[in-house]
Amino acid sequence: MKRFLVAVAAALTGGAPVFAADLYVDPPAPVPTFGGWYLRGEIGMTNQRLGGLQHELFDDVELHEFLDEGGFDSSPLGGLGVGYQFNQWLRADAIVQYRGKADFSALDRYGHTDATGAAVWDATNDYDGAKSEWLLMANAYVDLGTWYGITPYIGAGVGTSRNTISGFRDVNVPTQGVAYADSDSTWNFAWALHAGLGYQVTDRLTVDFGYTYLDLGDAQTGRIHSYDNTVDTGPMHFNNITSHDFKLALRYSLQ
Repeated sequence: MKRFLVAVAAALTGGAPVFAADLYVDPPAPVPTFGGWYLRGEIGMTNQRLGGLQHELFDDVELHEFLDEGGFDSSPLGGLGVGYQFNQWLRADAIVQYRGKADFSALDRYGHTDATGAAVWDATNDYDGAKSEWLLMANAYVDLGTWYGITPYIGAGVGTSRNTISGFRDVNVPTQGVAYADSDSTWNFAWALHAGLGYQVTDRLTVDFGYTYLDLGDAQTGRIHSYDNTVDTGPMHFNNITSHDFKLALRYSLQ
C-alpha cells in the first residue's frame, strides 16, 4: 500500500519531489493606473517685461522720448491648486497664485524746438513704483512620456490677473517737482504657455521643475497729483506686461 501511494504521488508530480514552495505562485505585476485628483503647491521667481508706458500728457508736449523705457525687477511668487490626472498623457489643474511686488523704474525727457528747429530739452521725469498680482488660471498639460522617472511636459492656460500698481512717484529734478499716484488694481485676461520636467519621487509625490511664459495684460495707477495739488491728471498706463517665470512645484496624488 505504501509503495502504491508513493507511485501515485510520483505520477501526479511527474516524479519530482513535492515541496511547500511549489504551491506558491508569484502574483502578477501591478498594472500602472492613471487618473485621480492631486494637490499642487509652487514657489518661484518672476522675470517681468513692460511693453510701454502711456499718459495723456505725453501728447501735450512737442518733444517727448524715453531715456529708459522702464522695467520691473524680479519678484517671488507662490501658488496653490488642485488638478486631475485623466490618463498617462493628459492632466489639468486650476491655480491661485500671488506674485509679490516687483519694483519699477523709468526715465523720460520732454522739450520743444527752437527757431532753428533744434531740439531743446526742458526737463526729465524719473518714475518709480511697484507692481503685484493675484493670478487665477486653468491649465491643461500633455505629458510626453516617462524615462527613468522623469516626465517632460508642455501645456497652456487661460485665466485672469488682478494687476496692482502701488507707490508710484514722478520726480522732476530740473523743475524740483514731485507727483504721486494712489494705488489702483485692474482685472485683465491672462494666458500662459508652460514647459517643464516632473520627477516622480514616490507613487504619490512628484517634483515639478517648470517654466511659464505669462501674458498679464495691462495695469494702471490711480490719478496723478502734484505734491502741491496744483496738478491733477489721469493715470499712468502700463501696457502689455509679460513675464518669464521659473517655478518649483510639488504634486501630491490623492488616489
